[in-house]
Order: sequence, then C-alpha cells, then structure tokens
Amino acid sequence: MTRLKAYGLTPTIGAELTGLDFSEPLSQANYDAVYDALIEHQVIFFRDQHLTPEAHLNFVKSFGEPEPPHPVYPHVEGYAQVMLLENGPENPPDTDVWHTDVTFRADPPFASILYSRVIPPVGGDTLWTNLTAAYVALPDGIKADIAELRAVHDLSDFRNNFTVGEPDGAATRLNEAHQRFGSAIHPLVKHHPVTDNPILFVNPGFTVHVVGMTSAASRRLLSYLFDHMNQPEFQVRFKWTENTIAMWDNRCTMHFAIGDYLPHRRKMHRVTVINDRRAENRAEMTEGSKHTSSLSSG
Repeated sequence: MTRLKAYGLTPTIGAELTGLDFSEPLSQANYDAVYDALIEHQVIFFRDQHLTPEAHLNFVKSFGEPEPPHPVYPHVEGYAQVMLLENGPENPPDTDVWHTDVTFRADPPFASILYSRVIPPVGGDTLWTNLTAAYVALPDGIKADIAELRAVHDLSDFRNNFTVGEPDGAATRLNEAHQRFGSAIHPLVKHHPVTDNPILFVNPGFTVHVVGMTSAASRRLLSYLFDHMNQPEFQVRFKWTENTIAMWDNRCTMHFAIGDYLPHRRKMHRVTVINDRRAENRAEMTEGSKHTSSLSSG
C-alpha cells in the first residue's frame, strides 16, 4: 500500500507529494497513485529526491514511452533520452515564454518529468497554468465563438535555433526545419482524454494563426485569449530546490520557466512521456466491450 500524500499548492492547480523515495524501486500501486494525483492536480512535485538517469527513465516508462532524443537540446552523457537543460551566462535560457510542449506536432506528448540538479540562489521559478480553468472562466459568448475554430501551431520561437548565421534573404536552415518539423492544426477547444474536461488549447509559444481568419482578426482573437489565460488565478508558481521532481500533464497545462537568474546557473534533467499508457488501455478496453456488445446483440 502506498504512503503517498498530496498537499495542494493552489485551489486550481499543483500539489506537493510526500511518502515516496525514488532511490528505491516503486510498486505498481505507487505508480498508479502518482498517476491519479497527476490527473487531479495537473502538475505534481516531489522534493528531496535522489533520481539517477536510469531511475528517471524507469519512472517515465511506468507511464508511457519516453520521447526520442531531442533535435535541439543536448542530453545527459550515456542517456540519449534524458535531456540536459543547463543555462548560465554563456547559454541564456530560451524557454521563458508561456507554452505547451511541441504543439506544432500532430500529437503532442502526454507529460514531462523534470529533475532539478543545480538551482540558482534566487530566481529560476517555473509557472504552470490550468487550461481547463482558463476555458471555464471565458464568457459564454467567447466560448460559442471559438467552439468550432482551429488554429495553426508551428516552430515559433524555435525558429531562432535555425536562423543564426544565415545571410539576409536566405532561410535555408529554417526552411529545412519547417520541412522536418512542420506545423499542426488543433481545435481551440479540446477535451481531456481521461477526465473529458474542456481545455483551451492555445499557447503563446506555438499558436500562430486561427484558421479561416485574416491575420489581423486572428491576432486580435489570440491576443485576447493569451491575455485571458495569463491570470494568476489559473496558475501555480513553484520555487525550486535542488533534487526536486516535477511532473506535469502537457495535455491540459502550459508553463513558463522564468529566466531571471543570470549570472547564476540552473541545471535540470528532463524526460518527456509520449503517450499515456493507462488512457490507451482504457480506450482499448472500452472499444473491446463495445465490440463484444455488438456481437452479442447481433
């Protein structure tokens, strides 16, 4: 039986969890309890943990498939799927914008698990926003207006990685990046695959255009939505300490890593979970029961 306890950080999002030691093997009951806490709180934290890269990957694999090595960021030596996020004066942070991870993909990942190794003495907090709470708080008229709309998500700020050193008039590496990574079109309103809660699925980091609108009208609508989403009532702000684990549900949150700590350093390990194995298994069981029911009735 798990000893896990959750302590909510705000009424809307976030909880610190105690009762687990990640330096020891965890039971299936432990993993299931962590998953349930994640679904309830959207982002969860475990302080004072000693997580090796191998244990980090094993933790990820209890929820789904780890993401392949990142095309831009480096990885921990010997562990290609453990991303190394290390920032300081010579390598300033570049994730200080509200975003939901890689929504320019057709099927963005389920979750990420981030582990803090070096934390600056001040600054370096991370914020998360509850995108269901943001949707629920919209005026009814806006909900009706956006109900059937879709938006284009593309590389956005990642363009910077492919334009360094390019001469004026040329965009060879950027064009190659667009060919490689492409864009995706997502509904402005999605539903969570587990809870079925509505989600306002746009983010300033990657959402660039509302389909069917002029550029001017699209900018006005997206600016309104981004301003609406950026309210503290929907957010949790987390102050890191070293050896802390954070796990968030990427399907219903966006986050902002504050880059206010230079000239100090910040070093994190991160692994992304592509798929939600539990949700997939439940969906397969549901489809199987429907199929059995149809055969029986036939």
